[in-house]
Amino acid sequence: MQAWVNGHIVTDPDAPAVAVTDRGFTVGAGVFETLKVLDGTPFALTRHLARLNHGAAVLGIDSPDDALVRRGVAEVLAAEAHPLQRLRITWTGTTLAITSTAFASYSPTTAIVTSPWPRNERSPLVGIKSTAFAENILSTAHAAKHDAGEAILANLNGDLCEGAGSNIFYVLDGELRTPTLESGCLPGVTRDLVLEWFGAREVDAPLGVLLEADEVFLASSTRNVQGVHAIDGRALGAPGPVTTEVARVWAEREAQSLDP
Repeated sequence: MQAWVNGHIVTDPDAPAVAVTDRGFTVGAGVFETLKVLDGTPFALTRHLARLNHGAAVLGIDSPDDALVRRGVAEVLAAEAHPLQRLRITWTGTTLAITSTAFASYSPTTAIVTSPWPRNERSPLVGIKSTAFAENILSTAHAAKHDAGEAILANLNGDLCEGAGSNIFYVLDGELRTPTLESGCLPGVTRDLVLEWFGAREVDAPLGVLLEADEVFLASSTRNVQGVHAIDGRALGAPGPVTTEVARVWAEREAQSLDP
């Protein structure tokens, strides 16, 4: 891992970096973005920074200086290069931290399980990536305990919402669908690009709709488009023809621009 905090590369992993009064550290009042880096270039950085700024505004935090963030991204990536990296930008109003780590591509398909905890679509944190992330971590741990790669959450209304770290799409009656933002799901950058580049109908439906679906796939900044081959232990053919075509279009459009 390489780290950059408040203007400087962190060379000593044991050196103090965050003040004990930092509200992002003490109460989780901060925002973050996670994105992939391809051969040294972050993907969709402008979109991620726009969402970071929106999240900061929701929390009543001033946005970080855009030039400083971009400088930090460039410096942390220059410190160590890998073909594929995960970049995290965290902002608390007083601390700007940027880290990068190498990671391997996700498998083409994965299994998903239903999380026992719902998403509160009426929460003031809906639509932002808050550093108060423990609910997502618990759902992710639940998935790992059941040999699954992702946990899927319903909302308080019982409707399909999202994954703990992804958005979800499914094919029903030949139509690609995904939950609306009113479901409480994150407005994912990859979700938005799938809608722009391929198209899908945004509709809310009970969680059980996944049992009727012909195909299901996850979308996130590090997964891209990942098919689902099992839902709560029920096998599902994956990747199906629609998922395969979405992945093809994604790869084609991504190659055209790394900051769409």
